[in-house]
Amino acid sequence: MGAEARLQELGIELPNPPAPVANYVRYVRVGNLLFLSGHGPDRNGVEPWAGSVPTEVSVEEAYKAARSTGLNLLASTREALGSLDRVKRIVKVLGMVNSADGFGDQPAVINGFSDLMVEVFGEAGRHARSAVGMAALPMRIPVEIEMILEVE
Repeated sequence: MGAEARLQELGIELPNPPAPVANYVRYVRVGNLLFLSGHGPDRNGVEPWAGSVPTEVSVEEAYKAARSTGLNLLASTREALGSLDRVKRIVKVLGMVNSADGFGDQPAVINGFSDLMVEVFGEAGRHARSAVGMAALPMRIPVEIEMILEVE
């Protein structure tokens, strides 16, 4: 089953791709690789979550923010390729978490993204990954994620 059919089966509707917030593009394709810039969890310009994890945003809410960020990345991927069925595999992911001092459970947060990729792409959604803490992220978002894809 392709990724587009899997989204339908899961009842997932992708949002509109988010607009860049500065002087960059959301994606660049080089050969059979698609590089996606860092995305956050916004929905049509609205940030439903703000602040550091876990003091202002719980780990559970940050997990949801990471999943929401994944939906935005998928929307940009679909725009770049025309169809998610052209994704061969998720190669590498950098997950950044706006972390309070002493917080060390960034992998649990970024699992919100990783779990979504496996739901949508199956084994091709498993990826190499870094999940790191940051002192701050743009607009106080709790999560920012970038990824590299192998594409047809």
